[in-house]
Amino acid sequence: MTGARGGAGAAPAVRPDATATSSGGFGAFVARARAAGTLVVQPRMGMADPLRMRDGLRATRDAEAVTVGTITLDSYTRTGDLEAARRALAEGVGLNGYPIATHPVDTTRAVLRGVTDARFPVQVRHGSAMPEHIVRALLTVGLDATEGGPVSYCLPYSRTPLREAVAAWQRSCELLASTREYGAEPHLETFGGCLMGQLCPPSLLIAVSVLEALFFRQHGLTSLSLSYAQQADPRQDEEALTVLGKLAGELLPDVDHHVVLYAYMGVFPRSPGGARLLLEDAARLAVRAGAARLIVKTTAEAHRIPTVGENVRALERAAAAAADERSRHAPTALPAPHEAGAGTGTGIEAEARALIGAVLELDADIGRALVRAFAAGYLDVPYCLHPDNAGRARTSLAPDGRLLWSSVGSMPIAGLADDGPRPPILGSAGLIAALSHVQRTYDDRAAAPPEVGPSASGATPGAVPRTPRTPVPPPTTSTPRRELGLTT
Repeated sequence: MTGARGGAGAAPAVRPDATATSSGGFGAFVARARAAGTLVVQPRMGMADPLRMRDGLRATRDAEAVTVGTITLDSYTRTGDLEAARRALAEGVGLNGYPIATHPVDTTRAVLRGVTDARFPVQVRHGSAMPEHIVRALLTVGLDATEGGPVSYCLPYSRTPLREAVAAWQRSCELLASTREYGAEPHLETFGGCLMGQLCPPSLLIAVSVLEALFFRQHGLTSLSLSYAQQADPRQDEEALTVLGKLAGELLPDVDHHVVLYAYMGVFPRSPGGARLLLEDAARLAVRAGAARLIVKTTAEAHRIPTVGENVRALERAAAAAADERSRHAPTALPAPHEAGAGTGTGIEAEARALIGAVLELDADIGRALVRAFAAGYLDVPYCLHPDNAGRARTSLAPDGRLLWSSVGSMPIAGLADDGPRPPILGSAGLIAALSHVQRTYDDRAAAPPEVGPSASGATPGAVPRTPRTPVPPPTTSTPRRELGLTT
């Protein structure tokens, strides 16, 4: 079997380990949950110690929620410095994630054995602009779901030239896709909807998410998810998620895909109450806008790396809030993203279509088109300092939390959104205030006196009802472990 580290040049196929590969795959699990009317919730979680990593996966699996697991990798592995990762393990130095390309293959297989299966798939999360060694390592241990993208894991997180990241991601996609030969259905999630985490208007997030998904499809992947990060105004976010689902349905009709929402990725509320309110709003937004999966955050986000227990409580709280939101509308299943809320648009769809169209016109090869688009400033990420980013785009935050363009640079979207005069470009004080807007808003909400009397749903104000979960049908007839899988 091929080793955990990949070399330069074309990457030969890796045969997945049949003991860990999930039949039907990550995408199929989420599709079954959606059909059952249930939001899938997922933590951010990664520990260097194999026993702790296994315990974290088991706790995620056993939470009172429909969950998928996460193995988040350490920074050395992300940047390809495997010698530093090996040295850290040998010297007992703490790592900020699981070093999947450094631990022996049998060690990671033991972490997964008896935990992951068709009813509890696991995704590897990493942040690498050059991910071939990571893809090879995860496939070797039997996993086949990961995330990222040639733009979204290059511009915000590295100084790697975009052209090199595109080439590395092409090889990585083809390596993942090659496992279909062995009966796997690998899944790849674009991180494009999470650029910079905050202060990036929805149209650009949508455009990059869709373009990365098209790139993945062009290089052989047929099971995809498209990301979007919760911002500061729920109405704008609901419209954005609806547009993302609509465009994905139009441009990716021949592949299995779903939308994944990330709980707010910027400065998080410092109070536990504020953090819980923000997470619950994310879960309710996911239901209203038809997202199939939610990446949660915990009450510890503003202070430290969360514990396994804090992650589990966040999963359960998000699942309960989602169930409560669904019960208010009483649908039989979550709506398709393009059928969810959003009423009259504010120009998000027009801008996203213009950006996507301008890039696709540059070259039939989407990777080359992305490189040319950034060189021309047709795509321009606000506040991103990467050398390949034009750096002319700027944004502003309206008092109600909506993100607006202050300057669009050379992007082909001038005049498409009907927002009136553009707000001024933020100075340093305005930028700091915008970055902390969500934190202040939710901490203030948490500190406000509670409402008097029962809420509209009849529950105690601020409480999230423990609504019973809707079962996820198994892929084959078998004895269920709860609704997710076999007893292990």
